[in-house]
Amino acid sequence: MATTSRKLEIRVISAENLQLDRKPIKKNAFATVRAEKDSQFRTTDMDTEGGAYPKWNEKLVLDLPFHARSFTVEIQCKTSYGVRKIGTAKIPVSDFMGGFVPEGYLHFLSYRLRDNRGERNGIVNISVRMQVPELKACAATSSHSSMGFPVGDSSFGGGSVATGVPVWYGAYQKNY
Repeated sequence: MATTSRKLEIRVISAENLQLDRKPIKKNAFATVRAEKDSQFRTTDMDTEGGAYPKWNEKLVLDLPFHARSFTVEIQCKTSYGVRKIGTAKIPVSDFMGGFVPEGYLHFLSYRLRDNRGERNGIVNISVRMQVPELKACAATSSHSSMGFPVGDSSFGGGSVATGVPVWYGAYQKNY
């Protein structure tokens, strides 16, 4: 059976300069992370002491569908009038996937939060890492893994592994 999603580790670290009705919030801020157009979400604990600069440092694991182009981080605050949304940041998947970054690389990212009117309302600091699926080793494979392809004949002292690493030089890409 093919999987339709991948696991995403999101650590919601902190937020800065949060305001509600143009006044710094006092306490009870929390963060909610949700996949694009998905009902699945994860929420941090409430920070009761941080005020406008809450700290959570909580790891949330989210199933991100393969077709998803982004996920959202929403900061909310519990008040005497109920739960109020402070701001939202939409995180593009392209900001932490693709390119020459290895799978499982830890990205530290900061995003501007926008309130319901689209105005700036603070910053959220997160780290993101795609969980790498564990590969089950065969009994026939060696105990250590290698990347590349076999070169030479082992009877002549060869049998090494050649590895190409992409290097950008000027406008041309070369493999060394």
